[in-house]
Amino acid sequence: MSPSRPRVGHIQFLNCLPIYWGLGRTGALLDVDLYKDSPDQLNERLVDGRLDIGPISLVEYLRAADDLLLLPDLAVGSDGPVLSVNIVSKKPLAELDGAQVALGSTSRTGVLLAQLLLAGKYGVTPSYTRTAPDLDAMLAGADAAVVIGDVALRALYEAPSQGLHVTDLGQAWRDWTGLPMVFAVWAVRRDFAAAHPGLVKDVHEAFLRSRDLCLSELDEVAESAARWEPFDAATLAGYFRALDFSLGARQVAGLREFAARAAAHGDVPALPADGPRFVFS
Repeated sequence: MSPSRPRVGHIQFLNCLPIYWGLGRTGALLDVDLYKDSPDQLNERLVDGRLDIGPISLVEYLRAADDLLLLPDLAVGSDGPVLSVNIVSKKPLAELDGAQVALGSTSRTGVLLAQLLLAGKYGVTPSYTRTAPDLDAMLAGADAAVVIGDVALRALYEAPSQGLHVTDLGQAWRDWTGLPMVFAVWAVRRDFAAAHPGLVKDVHEAFLRSRDLCLSELDEVAESAARWEPFDAATLAGYFRALDFSLGARQVAGLREFAARAAAHGDVPALPADGPRFVFS
């Protein structure tokens, strides 16, 4: 593979659309080999070296941080409601001690966040099972379900009318810690960054231009996306505006707090004292 065309991951989820939407407009797609896949598959490809640069769930980044460097000011998170990472429950979360909670199999960071919140904020210890992210099937055998993406976004609007409780995990984290929540970051393999720093810089700048272009035209982007998504333009515009695509000092503080709590819980290695490490630092 020629190093002149970095292998770059692309998650085809609504929450990543603003990062990628402008790449075609700016011509940046001509300069990369773009690999479209599910978050799980892209996580694996970046960790095992089949991708050079790409999005990775925060949990999987923390597990592979020795081999990866973060791209500055680029993430998917929220500083309050995230709308698309939710616990849908038949009763209040404080009443879930000993209950069955179904964890959506497509989520890594969201399900760990739910476990941390249920234990640390609500003081309950449910029994957990991993299942496919079908809300009706999940709730048929459990008292609560952790869902992300389109399933969670739809549940936010539909579940309350069915007598179900919906807890936005981005807002719950903010209420608990006072900090933003980072769900996914963009990273580059250390070996690729060392060998091709100029290419990494070009890809990083292309992502930032794409994001900024999209954020300046969010209503138009939402109108376009509504043609193929099961949500109207107003819902999509509100969703995009709720998301935080930056990774500045406040977001890094939230990332570090999540990492510390997850490490104490025994789910991920602790970050180095000077971590996380960025590619241009």
